[in-house]
Amino acid sequence: MSLINESEFKKLSQFENETCVSIFIPTERGGKEVLNEKNSKHLHSQWIETRKKLKDQGVSDEKIAKIGKPIDALIENRDFWRHQSDGLAVFSAPGFFEKYTLPVNFEPYTYISEEFYVKPLVPAMNDDGKFYILAVQLEDVKFYEATRYSITPVEIDDLTPSRLEERVGFDFKERSLQFRTQHEGGAKTQFHGHGDDQGDTKKEIKQYFRAIDDGLKDYINRENLPLVVSCQDYLFSIYKDANTYNQLVDEVVKGNPNDTDMLGLHEKALQVAEPYLSEKRHEKLKKYKELSKTENTTSAISDIIPAIYQGKVDTLFIENRAEVWGRYDHDKMKVSFSDNHNNSNTSLLNLAAKKTIEMGGDVYLVEHEFMPEKESEVNALFRF
Repeated sequence: MSLINESEFKKLSQFENETCVSIFIPTERGGKEVLNEKNSKHLHSQWIETRKKLKDQGVSDEKIAKIGKPIDALIENRDFWRHQSDGLAVFSAPGFFEKYTLPVNFEPYTYISEEFYVKPLVPAMNDDGKFYILAVQLEDVKFYEATRYSITPVEIDDLTPSRLEERVGFDFKERSLQFRTQHEGGAKTQFHGHGDDQGDTKKEIKQYFRAIDDGLKDYINRENLPLVVSCQDYLFSIYKDANTYNQLVDEVVKGNPNDTDMLGLHEKALQVAEPYLSEKRHEKLKKYKELSKTENTTSAISDIIPAIYQGKVDTLFIENRAEVWGRYDHDKMKVSFSDNHNNSNTSLLNLAAKKTIEMGGDVYLVEHEFMPEKESEVNALFRF
């Protein structure tokens, strides 16, 4: 299942209504928890709690029913609950409903306001810790989107050939077996007697890999993430020669991808991908620390939010699990603060996150101990 893209994020972040409900729950991928309908029961309990809050806020029964109708339908959709990732995000308002099954470990959370709460989606939006996995064999090809903590299959049957014979013909198998046996033996490639067959076989494998590369091109270039390939070692050099993607990781996950399950594949691929992950985040953190206490950085929320609206913020670091309540007066460019969430205020960190992304900046959720300036829940690196 694909991650949320930028246009979908902006659709959510720009939506406004008198009553918008955002619900986040962690979900189980499989096992007895799924069989026991733990995920749907969790959403049901969150919706009951949310419905009570709406009632307490004076929202009419009619409006609550409009908001709740698609949520109730989702709770009863057994087929939906059989295909989950690590977290579910639900967004509902009168006349609007969206849901996202994402490889993000959400904490249970409900938010009621005039806008949707999109801050927890930030890890799914930036390139921090995300990468692709291509598991390729001559008889099969699979593709995944992954993070450090999850792996999600992506349906690509309509993009690539599912096996080599579809590209080069079904007389290939016998020559392929001979070629593979020679190359998996560990000896350097030598051609004795059957040189033409060996050369033809390699060309046909390369043709197959080029078809895969071409089919995936538009999809993977949207985010330009590291691509890790899992295949037998003798195939990887041919794949590298056929590849045109500029973020291909130079180390292969060796062996037949079918020798392990999806989680095992993820574990091996993560070991290969780890040096390439979070590179951008680390560079931005380093730059912030280098420029700390200069006019190019600030940790004052009252300065940060007006600067975001002016397009001055390059990167925003937001403390994960933190919250700051208040309002922003766009005309006066002034931030006011509140002690608690109520009908007259909003999440200033949610506002900062969605507006920064909308203005083309980067946003990272950071644990408290890794914030550049820990006395504030948000730090900004300005464009210069």
